[in-house]
Amino acid sequence: MKRMTIRSLLLGVLLTLSTLPALAQKTPTAEDAKARLAKAEAMFQERCKKSGEFIHRTAENVEGVFLMKLRPREINYGDQYKMDDPYGRDLGGEGYIQSFVRGFETRQAQFAPGSPPRFGYRYVEAVDPIDGKRYRYTGSRKVVGKMDANAPNVQIDLKRNPNFDLNIYAFVLDEVPAPGPAPRYGVTYDDISTREERDYWIAGSSLKVIDLKTNEVMAERIGYMMDRGQGNTSGGRAPWLLAADHACPGFQRNPNYPIRPGHGASAQQIQTEDFVEKVLKPRLEK
Repeated sequence: MKRMTIRSLLLGVLLTLSTLPALAQKTPTAEDAKARLAKAEAMFQERCKKSGEFIHRTAENVEGVFLMKLRPREINYGDQYKMDDPYGRDLGGEGYIQSFVRGFETRQAQFAPGSPPRFGYRYVEAVDPIDGKRYRYTGSRKVVGKMDANAPNVQIDLKRNPNFDLNIYAFVLDEVPAPGPAPRYGVTYDDISTREERDYWIAGSSLKVIDLKTNEVMAERIGYMMDRGQGNTSGGRAPWLLAADHACPGFQRNPNYPIRPGHGASAQQIQTEDFVEKVLKPRLEK
C-alpha cells in the first residue's frame, strides 16, 4: 500500500509539472490586454512630460560636423530589447552621412510637403568602425550609369527631345582621410530606455549636439515613443515602425501638415539633420 501511495504521488507531481508550460502560455484575456495598454499609456505620458527640444546655444557659419556615432544599416522592426534607439531611427549606414552633406538636399522633392529647408554642411567627418580611422566626406551628383536607349520609354523621350540626357545620376559620397583636428561640433545619440519601459514597448532617445572644444552640450532632444499594439506582430505588423505614430515629440515637420496615421516611420528619415541645423547653422557662402 505504501509503495502504491508513493507511486501515485510521483505520478501526480509529473502531471502537475507537465501542465505548467500550458499555464505559463495562457493567452491574455481582453481585460488583461486592456489593463496592460492602460499602464503602458500612463508610463508613456509620464515620460512625455520630460521630452522635447532643449536648445541652450546655437552657432553660426558652421562648415562641418563630426558624427560621433553612426546609425546602423539594419532597421529594428520589432526587437523589443535591442538598445539601438528606435525613436531616433534615421537613414542608416552611408545614408546617414549623406543626409548631412550639402547637395543631398536635392532629394527635397521626395520628402513630405512642409519639410524645412535642408542646406547641409560643406563636409562631414566620422570614424570608420572597420579601420578606426577618421574620414572627411563631401558629396555631389555624379553619373553612375546610362539608360538603355532601346527601351520603349526611353525611345519615347528621345523622339520628344533628341538631346534627352541618357545619363543616370546619383548623389555620391567622396571619402578622404580627415586632415587636421576633428570639427569643433559633434553629434551623438543614445538609447535611454529602461528595462521596465521596454517591457511595455516604450523607447526613449537622447540626441545631442556638443561643442567638443568645451565639452558643452549645446542642445539635446529627448524623445519617447510607444507601440500601442504592445509588440503584436500579426499580419506582418512591425511594432517599432508603428510606434513612430505614437511619439513625443511627434515626427511632424510642419504643424500645418500633420503626418497622416501610419506615416510616422517614414517621417523619421532625416530627423537628425533637421534638429542639428536648428543648432548649428550651416555656412552658405562658398
